[in-house]
Amino acid sequence: MRIDTKLPKVGTTIFTVMSVLAAEHGAVNLGQGFPDFDVPVPLREALARAMREGRNQYAHTAGIPPLRIAIADKTLRCYGHRPNPDSEITVTSGASEAIFNAIAAVVRPGEEVIVLDPCYDCYEPAIDLAGGRAVHVPLDAATFAVDWAAVRAAVSPKTRLFMFNTPHNPSGVMFDASDIAELKRFVADFPDVLLLSDEVYEHIVFNGRRHESVLRYPELAARAFVISSFGKTYHCTGWKVGYCVAPPALSTEFRKVHQYNTFCTFTPAQWAFAEMIERHPEHDEELGAFYQAKRDRFAAQLAGTRLKALPVPGGYFQLVDYSAVSDLDDLDFCRWLTIEKGVTAIPLSPFYETPPAGQRLARLCFAKNEATLDAAIERLAKL
Repeated sequence: MRIDTKLPKVGTTIFTVMSVLAAEHGAVNLGQGFPDFDVPVPLREALARAMREGRNQYAHTAGIPPLRIAIADKTLRCYGHRPNPDSEITVTSGASEAIFNAIAAVVRPGEEVIVLDPCYDCYEPAIDLAGGRAVHVPLDAATFAVDWAAVRAAVSPKTRLFMFNTPHNPSGVMFDASDIAELKRFVADFPDVLLLSDEVYEHIVFNGRRHESVLRYPELAARAFVISSFGKTYHCTGWKVGYCVAPPALSTEFRKVHQYNTFCTFTPAQWAFAEMIERHPEHDEELGAFYQAKRDRFAAQLAGTRLKALPVPGGYFQLVDYSAVSDLDDLDFCRWLTIEKGVTAIPLSPFYETPPAGQRLARLCFAKNEATLDAAIERLAKL
């Protein structure tokens, strides 16, 4: 039987490949981006209570009303904008589902989507499945800053959507006021191009920086799908719960895809998150400080190795330059580091259409217990 693949460029994700390799070789896994510490106790208790109370059946397809109301109130608290919980908020089975839904809802065959390289690996397959084409605009190879002139040059009559991610995975770089000013000019000059803002690390920001959510700016929010993740904020990536905020017309199209994709999302968790947001707003307010302490400790430890740590404004990934250690390309280096040295990292090249020549960077996740990070540093110090 002949099967013509719809995703010819896609194999097993690099995250799965490296995690399997880590398990095979007993390596400390700083590759895949998941915490190895527990979710907050009140959230665990709320989840168990919801299950005991029988909240185990299908939820409303857009999400249970108490959660959508809690999200609306939280968005007002954080960004000064309260989306309508009935028509502008949809709860999804993780941010990846939300990204897929948004692309499938508005991108038609032959249309183009601008993405910024390096970008998360689920973006382009979703574009391909919609029949669209990803147009890759590289970020600055040294600073990961956006080249706004290149973004504007990438727009064509076929451009339907512009996707971006702040804080950025894998670099941690964040949009600032100048980026928002450029984005405002972009939407003014290209009124038919929609936005998708991937903001899953929105609360993991450091050194007093402000997360520049699209939701702060009415002229941007009116054209955007804004994607968030409870898994990143509450240390529960395996629960796979996220949400999308979009204006009513975009949410209507988004929900058409969502209802035939997953229909609804894990019901007891929705009740737990609604309770957590309402009763414990301090969790997201203190999350940046929680992770900044981990970032600073890990960076100080890396200073005692031959790896050079790059600045990390936000998110929970640390990029390291390994050029003082090896001339291997990043895929071979990360395999060698796992097999021979017992620490697993993620190479950057899978995040690119065309990786920068000679780039020697790898991504480490510091969303780990101190014991995990200490064990990794002990091995990295021997490089």
